[in-house]
Amino acid sequence: MMCAVMAARSGLSVTLFEKNEKLGKKLFITGKGRCNLTNASDLETVFDSIVSNRKFMYSSLYGFTNENAIEFFEELGLKTKIERGNRVFPVSDHSYDVIHALDKELRRLRVEVRLYEKVTSLIVDEGVCKGLITADGEEYYADAVVVATGGKSYESTGSTGDGYKFAKTLGLKIKDPTPALVPFNTKESFVKNLQGLSLKNTGLRLMKGKKELYSDFGEMLFTHFGVSGPMILSASARVAPSNFESELTLRLNLKPALTPEQLDERLIREFDESRSKQFKNSLGALFPSKLVPVMIERSGIDPSKRCAEISHEERSRLRELIQDFTMTVTGLRGFNEAIITKGGVSVKEIDPGTMEVKNCPHLYFIGEVLDLDAVTGGFNLQIAWSTAVACGRAIADNN
Repeated sequence: MMCAVMAARSGLSVTLFEKNEKLGKKLFITGKGRCNLTNASDLETVFDSIVSNRKFMYSSLYGFTNENAIEFFEELGLKTKIERGNRVFPVSDHSYDVIHALDKELRRLRVEVRLYEKVTSLIVDEGVCKGLITADGEEYYADAVVVATGGKSYESTGSTGDGYKFAKTLGLKIKDPTPALVPFNTKESFVKNLQGLSLKNTGLRLMKGKKELYSDFGEMLFTHFGVSGPMILSASARVAPSNFESELTLRLNLKPALTPEQLDERLIREFDESRSKQFKNSLGALFPSKLVPVMIERSGIDPSKRCAEISHEERSRLRELIQDFTMTVTGLRGFNEAIITKGGVSVKEIDPGTMEVKNCPHLYFIGEVLDLDAVTGGFNLQIAWSTAVACGRAIADNN
């Protein structure tokens, strides 16, 4: 949609082929339906948030920055706001308004939108892309063809890997697509009892044996199958997918603001104030109620024991559990729960300034179909906008 707008603004005749019944189905579900359309951090932070092939993004991102993206949507009448982590959302909190703004501009520019039109193959003659063929066998010829099919995440929105098929028929290199920004499966059965519990201000370390793969501080969420939330999703993007082929250890520090000595003093104080209480009734001030039974069981302390009778050894065991709460990660969830796809068409095949395929003139790949991905926070949509604008402008310049 963005690329079509940019090309059409230069007076080109543009046709947009969409296999779904409407435009922007994937955009509709982003940001939990609110559409985190970019991030307002400085460009250095934006580049640092790109995980795969950030150097490839230099040209397109400097050509259409996050500030440019905000201005673009504001000019289309979409009012935006900035929230925690510099995440940018529409003021309305409705992703539909982002889609509507783009759709309205497409109509104004007289872009022809063909819904229910699945593209099955590209027309390539003597190494030059000349057009495309749809599922009903119709051939369409054009001066430029843009593949903006997305990756493989949320296949119900139409992201079924079509772009990879087109790339393979041309012999383009593809890095194996894997789910990214996706929750973890864990071995422990107690997570089912913690389902829905969100932990804030928590320390996290993801370990492969004694090697630390990732560390973070922030928010996470327990689910019926394992863990999710911002820290987990970021870890899934930052850590190489091959690491998840074997079991990993997730180590949580539930009280990262305290040194072990300070935490021990806190426990002494809590138990002293609850001397006559049973251990199971003394933890309400330390943990959310859902977590209390798990902490009791894992501490190995008799739940009915009076706090005054808890030994130094038992208290030390509890302190260690609080600051080193471990779980076993057995793997990543699938594409249906992945926010984005890691991997895709190799950027070495693509001109970073124009998004044109180097060995197939007049054919362009943009957005998530490429081997580009970033952490959560609006950065992945910024990749989409920037590559789309670079492509749209390049096509306009060439025609």
